[in-house]
Amino acid sequence: MTTEKKYRISIDPRILELLGPSLYTNVYYILAELIANAYDANAKNVYIIQEKGRLIVEDDGHGMSYEDGDIEKYLNVAQETRSEKEQSYVKGSEGQRRKMGRKGVGKLAALSVSSDVDIKTIKDGERSGFVLSRNVNEDRLLTPIPEEQVKFNKIARNGTAVVMRSPQYTLNKTISAIRNNLLKIFPLVDDEFRIHVQVGKQQSVIDSFEKELIKGLGGLITLGEEYESLSKYFDSRLNNKEECEKELLKNWPAYQKKGMILTCKDGEQDSFDLEIRGWIGVYRTTKGRKVSAEDFPDNFISLLSNKKLGEYNILPVVGKNAMTEVYVVGQLHVDLFEETSLPDMALSNRQGYKTDDERYQEVIRYVRNELLPKVVSLRVKYASYVKQEKDEEKNRQKKEREIKFKDQVDNFKEVASSTAAQSIFGDFHNKDFTKEDLKKAVSQAINKSLPDMGIKSAIDASKKKLLISHSKSDKVCCDFIFDLLVFNGVPPEEIIYTSSDNPHSVIPRKEPIFEYLREFFVESYSVQGIYVIYVTSKKMAKSWGAVSEVGAGWITKSEHEVFNVNKYRPEKPLDVDVAYANISRSREDKVVLTLHDANRVVEKIEGVTIALKYKSRSKEVILEELMRIAEVN
Repeated sequence: MTTEKKYRISIDPRILELLGPSLYTNVYYILAELIANAYDANAKNVYIIQEKGRLIVEDDGHGMSYEDGDIEKYLNVAQETRSEKEQSYVKGSEGQRRKMGRKGVGKLAALSVSSDVDIKTIKDGERSGFVLSRNVNEDRLLTPIPEEQVKFNKIARNGTAVVMRSPQYTLNKTISAIRNNLLKIFPLVDDEFRIHVQVGKQQSVIDSFEKELIKGLGGLITLGEEYESLSKYFDSRLNNKEECEKELLKNWPAYQKKGMILTCKDGEQDSFDLEIRGWIGVYRTTKGRKVSAEDFPDNFISLLSNKKLGEYNILPVVGKNAMTEVYVVGQLHVDLFEETSLPDMALSNRQGYKTDDERYQEVIRYVRNELLPKVVSLRVKYASYVKQEKDEEKNRQKKEREIKFKDQVDNFKEVASSTAAQSIFGDFHNKDFTKEDLKKAVSQAINKSLPDMGIKSAIDASKKKLLISHSKSDKVCCDFIFDLLVFNGVPPEEIIYTSSDNPHSVIPRKEPIFEYLREFFVESYSVQGIYVIYVTSKKMAKSWGAVSEVGAGWITKSEHEVFNVNKYRPEKPLDVDVAYANISRSREDKVVLTLHDANRVVEKIEGVTIALKYKSRSKEVILEELMRIAEVN
């Protein structure tokens, strides 16, 4: 038993007591720090073991020697571990692993979950151990652990174990939930670095990169050759996969911003190249993903540097809080964030970056303006493909109903006319046969055949109720009208709006637009008409498709309403005798209205909603929403 070893921590014990429980906000962030320490120790395996009263992180890294001064360095808290370029790589990795640690405070992570943490280590047969505690005497000496008690669960030769006694937080009950959370915050797992999880009798090995996440995506963009290999795990699960995935899968080169002039730690300026690698995608569905409050959100864009999580989610910063963003997920790697010669920009708890740093601002700009809009458009495309498949099936069924209905109409006419003819022919020579008798005979024949006509209601139910006729150049104004209608209770499934970002309102991708519209205007046996909103403008007047819709609507005498863009004066056959609503579009592509026109738009939205037999909100509520999404002067 060795008693002469003394373990003195460099930091003031009051700081430990203050920072210990508040340094990290989630048990998985704590695990990420401890896993990173194992990675920097050149471990090939790290074991996370949850048992009654203890949470253990054990690794087979190089371990620490008291005699060689390794433990003294470990207890020298907040000493920068990567001050020079030659210190950027893990010892013994032959330049294959970039060191993750830098600040030297990650070792305190375990104190956020436990007030007393046993540190046990072995290196080349030398065993050492001590208790890292929030409560330390003024001499800053830690309680030693006798060598005979320095024992391990999994390792036999070199390595370190961090044992958190009576942990404040515990892991999820299921291995799958633990796997998912660990992969989100520590994606660097492969054959050379495995994470083993053991909870009671449950055990699992995590040795795959992001492929578990990739398999659930409906759209994917990779950045850089290193991440193109993720494409092999991508599966849209669409019927026409080969054709669709040409649009849904993009392999791009890494984004580069060359020649950034940055100030180094020594105060001198130098030129650096910023590179963003990684991947970003959109889920096929979000159903059944986040299981409990302990789980990380499934929609996130993480920033990593040197393979280590720096900020879990920048989506609230770069996004617009749009509904489509709930499908977004990505992991972006920016190693310039950890450039040794530059000031450290990571926050002390490794849960974010300094937002005023030029490197951070450049990444945010690129993701917000270029990357996020592109991946959101992939979600719209994926949803439209899914809708197309559903629409194709619905149209097939609809055509079958139309054919059946036509056969029933023809049969009805044949049966009714034959029945009437037979009745009339029998009484034709009767001198008392009157006009009323003739009507009665025809009526009886029709009534007898009416039960065969019950399919018409099913055809009516499958029809859209509203068409927004427009020119694509007026999309901003049409989106405004569409959003107000949906807000007021008109389902997007009941609207045909060919420029919509909502997949429920566009026509099937392969369906020729005029063929599709002809079914609604002319050819259907259904008597249900379609209501049309005409968004008129100079561009609309020059659009052959929009003009054709006006003509078709006039021929079929469809009910309609007019919304006018930028003071254009609509003409007949539109109903120009009633006051129409004026909408203006600014150069910045924003909808602008006077208060008078805003009130008129509200009246029109209310009227259309009621005409379609939906319950309208009050004018005051519609106006409030209008003023939220448009500028009213």
